[in-house]
Amino acid sequence: MKIVIIGAGKVGKKIADQLAPEGHDIVIVDNNPIRLNTLNNNQDVMCIQGNGALYDVQMEAEVNKSDVVVAATPDDEINMLCCLLAKKLGAKRCIARVRTPGYYKQLAYIKDELGLSMAINPEFNAANEIMHILLLPEAAQVEKFAKGRVELLQFKITESATLTGIPLSEIYKKYKIKILICSIERNGEIIIPDGTNTLMPGDRISLVCTHAEAEIFFKKIGISKNKIKSVMIVGGGRVCYYLAKNLAKLGMTVKIIESNYKRCLELSELLNDVTIINADGTDHLVLKEEGIESVDAFAALTGIDEENMIMSMYAQSKNVTKVVTKITRGSYVALSDHIGLESIVSPKQLASDTILSYIRAMQNSEKSNNIETMYKIINEKVEALEFIIKEDASYLNKKLKELKTRKNLLIASIVRNRKNIVPGGDDFLKLGDSVVVVTTEKNLRELSDIFI
Repeated sequence: MKIVIIGAGKVGKKIADQLAPEGHDIVIVDNNPIRLNTLNNNQDVMCIQGNGALYDVQMEAEVNKSDVVVAATPDDEINMLCCLLAKKLGAKRCIARVRTPGYYKQLAYIKDELGLSMAINPEFNAANEIMHILLLPEAAQVEKFAKGRVELLQFKITESATLTGIPLSEIYKKYKIKILICSIERNGEIIIPDGTNTLMPGDRISLVCTHAEAEIFFKKIGISKNKIKSVMIVGGGRVCYYLAKNLAKLGMTVKIIESNYKRCLELSELLNDVTIINADGTDHLVLKEEGIESVDAFAALTGIDEENMIMSMYAQSKNVTKVVTKITRGSYVALSDHIGLESIVSPKQLASDTILSYIRAMQNSEKSNNIETMYKIINEKVEALEFIIKEDASYLNKKLKELKTRKNLLIASIVRNRKNIVPGGDDFLKLGDSVVVVTTEKNLRELSDIFI
């Protein structure tokens, strides 16, 4: 596929890094020659220096022959203008990054008028992910499938956990909860388990279940935590705005600490039910004075990764029940695990995952059983994909034990008639099912790819 990416910042670079190895014809447009040189040296992509909103630049990039145009500059207006021009020139599909809350409120209208296939708001998506984590504080990460009916949760097995030493096949018999453990990270290695595997202290596991089943499961294994009622946020950017607005609607007490006085005034006008403090949240004395020791959750959401990591470590030292850290740099995401930070949110990663899943689905647009949702988990070593079965296939209505699947792959959930089925050998796939697959394999594009 021919893909034109306008904007070589963190989002644009992340998309290019993920798509280039898959063999796509990628063109990147940006005004900054340093960014372009970095991409050109590291990936097999074509780079064009210039303003992506100009006709001549888009024609040089052959936007008129492109399958997808992704506009991911820092400027919403430029992104929308780029997509409008690209659509007029003949681009098949256009994706724009739209971050401003005012624009996002009228997103449906903007998409229709500009002919956008998708509009991405990384900060809005990040705020939603943080909210999901706070609603289930026992989990380090929470990803949703089947329109929220099924969740993929990640958490670490502690020394005192009752799960250790039990074969996975015995867990359901012991706890009578419909869950499926679909991946284990142990000493840097990834295991896609079967029923014979056992868990060890220190394992980071991923499991699939409904939200209600997750709450019951965590209680039964003895790691249940009290519901989050109060949240302290440091950093008053867009992620903070979307998050605070959602949490206040849920009845949580929210306090924001922001060092920029003008931004504090803006937030106070936008968020009536939230306490806004104009202070330096990186100062431990400020955090203590504002009551960090008494809040249920802490979110470090400034634009500086290092500050977010240090503040989060301090919050953990004060035994805050749930700590969430916003990190942009990929190298820091891997480092965070070594320093004990579990709940990491990266808006750029969320945006690139969403775009990548859309492009993979496009590649098989002539087929119906393709990707609906995709997440990269465990430092991007594992993919969790959701497929919707929309057409007849040879693997339907056959028992799963009669079908051969690829190695390092697990069917983690089947959602049928809004109910979650934990797949066993005697279960089967039917038309209309939502199927969640967890795998270390890359480049799966449709459900049939999982079968041999």
